[in-house]
Amino acid sequence: MASVPADPASAFDFDPADPVFVAHEGGKLGVVARTQLRDSADLSVIYTPGVAQVCRAIAADATLSMRYTSRSNTVAVVSDGTAVLGLGNIGPEAAMPVMEGKAVLFKHFADVDAVPVCMNSGTVEELVDAIARIAPTYGGINLEDISAPRCFEIERKLQERLNIPVFHDDQHGTAVVALAALINAAKVTGQELKKLRVVVGGAGAAGVAITDILRRSGIPDVVVCDTRGSSSPTGPT
Repeated sequence: MASVPADPASAFDFDPADPVFVAHEGGKLGVVARTQLRDSADLSVIYTPGVAQVCRAIAADATLSMRYTSRSNTVAVVSDGTAVLGLGNIGPEAAMPVMEGKAVLFKHFADVDAVPVCMNSGTVEELVDAIARIAPTYGGINLEDISAPRCFEIERKLQERLNIPVFHDDQHGTAVVALAALINAAKVTGQELKKLRVVVGGAGAAGVAITDILRRSGIPDVVVCDTRGSSSPTGPT
């Protein structure tokens, strides 16, 4: 006898009237045209036949796509939902609200358009190939919430394969913020970075990147703790 899927509402306190669910209803993103479409003259310029001139120019020189399309200001926020916030492996559909939220942050703080791209998980090679194939649409790739250690190899292979920036937020974004916070804390307390002893809790994607950036910033004594105990790196990774 086939098992009956559990009622999603029974797994937690699901209340559609809750302000959080109300804020998310219908999604947090939309598409806004930057070019007006007022009449047939506009249509002939932004679509056919005028668009053919731009297509031909880009076909002759692909770098022009950064000037004459939205690529230069558009980032793909890519996740397979295998390491979402504190929720773990919840899948690509459940990861969408987080990726939409990240896209809102891109727009609010940097006026960069970000598009959530949540895909089914696969091997490192499958994910790298899938992401590389959609890269011509974007000016950069922001990897999000992909489980370790796969995330390290995926980022490295994409950086080798693509000619656009590839950034893993869980690694480098977290590391930059952690170093900035430590620098400020050292200033407030009158400490020197090179005399600090730092303990990093966790050796996942964020922990490894934080350890690396702390060592590169001149902190000689960094202890990393995970479920197997503690270790002291001998130098930058």
